[in-house]
Amino acid sequence: MKGFLEDANYSIGLLDEGATLADVIDNCIYEHTHSGKRAFYVGDLGKLVKKNTQWQNVMAPIKPFYPVRCNSTPGVLEILGTLGVGFACSSKSEMALVQDLGISPENMIYTNPCKQASQIKYAAKAGINIMTCDSDIELKKIARNHPNAKLLLHIATEDITADEEANMKFGTTLKNCRHLMECAKELGVQIVGVKFHVSSSCKELQTYIHAISDARCVFDMAEEFGFKMNMLDIGGGFTGSELQLEEVNRIIRPLLDAYFPKESGVNVIAEPGRYFVSSAFTLVVNIIAKKAVEYDKPLPSGVEQARNDDEPVFTYYVNDGVYGSFASKLSEKLNTMPEVHKKYKEDEPLFASSLWGPSCDELDQIVENCLLPELSVGDWLIFDNMGSGTLGEQSTFNDYQRPLIYYMMSFSDWDEMQDAGIASDTLMKNFFFVPSCIQLSPEDRFSTAA
Repeated sequence: MKGFLEDANYSIGLLDEGATLADVIDNCIYEHTHSGKRAFYVGDLGKLVKKNTQWQNVMAPIKPFYPVRCNSTPGVLEILGTLGVGFACSSKSEMALVQDLGISPENMIYTNPCKQASQIKYAAKAGINIMTCDSDIELKKIARNHPNAKLLLHIATEDITADEEANMKFGTTLKNCRHLMECAKELGVQIVGVKFHVSSSCKELQTYIHAISDARCVFDMAEEFGFKMNMLDIGGGFTGSELQLEEVNRIIRPLLDAYFPKESGVNVIAEPGRYFVSSAFTLVVNIIAKKAVEYDKPLPSGVEQARNDDEPVFTYYVNDGVYGSFASKLSEKLNTMPEVHKKYKEDEPLFASSLWGPSCDELDQIVENCLLPELSVGDWLIFDNMGSGTLGEQSTFNDYQRPLIYYMMSFSDWDEMQDAGIASDTLMKNFFFVPSCIQLSPEDRFSTAA
């Protein structure tokens, strides 16, 4: 299996039931140990199929529109396109990526709250008409550059439990919606619906109640101005947990049935991003340097209790960091901890450790404190749940080398796609059969693109 982040010519290894994700990782590490120890991802595209099935079982008829910025790798986009998922694009490059898959413009929305005029013109030329708007400045910009635009008014949601730093959000107030409708009437711009977004960091699902109620008010307001509204976008914020999905559905379903019943003709959509891809990708990094240091800062209680005063604290440097796959670490807490690839004894001592990227920059800290056995340069660490916000355009800071991506899918997931009639010939050309990862001879193992 091979493929760079920018390489659309990718392949997907079909694994029989005797092969596992761990086997694939073992095999890839074997290859990289002999050819150059480069960071890499393993993407289980079968999980996208499972997540889509789960969505249809819990959230139907709400149609998902996947935010491309979340993970724009070709395997993800092609699988989701084949599954019939729509796409929420925030830039010209994202729109072009989705267009190249042959996706209809009707299945795309332009969601950037701060759009460049040139990119609005691109959307107009491509026939991508549905876009979001939350200010009169954006409205006038859209009116000048996209005569066929159909707007979703992006309204703000209130989340009093969210962190203040995370509460920096876009969206307009109900009061300002009336002003925007007056402007749209004067400019001859269509308003066709409402969008809101509830952050995944929101702990209070009652926020959805207020947001849907506010959306109903905007729909009622639109009738006064003669706008025919037919779309409600409930945004993203879906973590990937089935329990959270069911909880959100339990809260919103009665409200949607009351305020936007089927006979109203309103299509309800959502923008699940992390939900689809987070658990599908595992990142594997290599230790490139190591130091034993004196740690002069207080350690977390669990770490402090586990070490003696005379024990060293280890600092490890790995070949990926916040200027690459851990970019989201700059704005949010890392939601995964490293797993050591090499086998070690259960009673082997654990040491307070920190992990850093390769840039030698003070911001390039991946994990501040964790407990690990003593590791060596050349050892490998595994991070799961790394599919969201990590596989888009990445920095070239300090000659950063992008990780390779190895795609896989089990035969059972492939059969599910076949049975559902959603495995297109175009997609199927990317598959090849892997009898059993753990039985391959060195010359038959997965190859990597140079």
